[in-house]
Amino acid sequence: MFKHILLPVDGSELSQKATPAAIEFARTTGAKLTPYICLEEYPFLQSSDAGHEKRSVFEHRIEAAAREELAKIEAAAAQAGVPCTGATSIAAAPYRGIIATATELGCDVIFMASHGRRGISGLLLGSETQKVLTHSDIPVVVFR
Repeated sequence: MFKHILLPVDGSELSQKATPAAIEFARTTGAKLTPYICLEEYPFLQSSDAGHEKRSVFEHRIEAAAREELAKIEAAAAQAGVPCTGATSIAAAPYRGIIATATELGCDVIFMASHGRRGISGLLLGSETQKVLTHSDIPVVVFR
């Protein structure tokens, strides 16, 4: 049914709980799994105070942390016999990075964790999962 699954992760407890479920989903459907982390944009202006981390140091640090997280998922997927290669990109908003990466890689489903907030708290928090559901043409499986 599905051939390529994008799994957006952020290192949170919730995404760590979703990861084994996504690996099992990929295994049972015979799909390739791509765990994905949207990297934060450099948060400082070039002309601002020099008392903050330089762009190159910042980018290296967040890329290294992302690769470490993705390596754990790749290892778990390999143990389950699931083809898996992690991906990263930088986007102004994570949901945009998720959708763009899924489209670019030809993923046919996005497997995302959700807190399951409803009502006003769900509206106020504006979860990335909700934004992906709203803006993506690619089907989304929501794990809660």
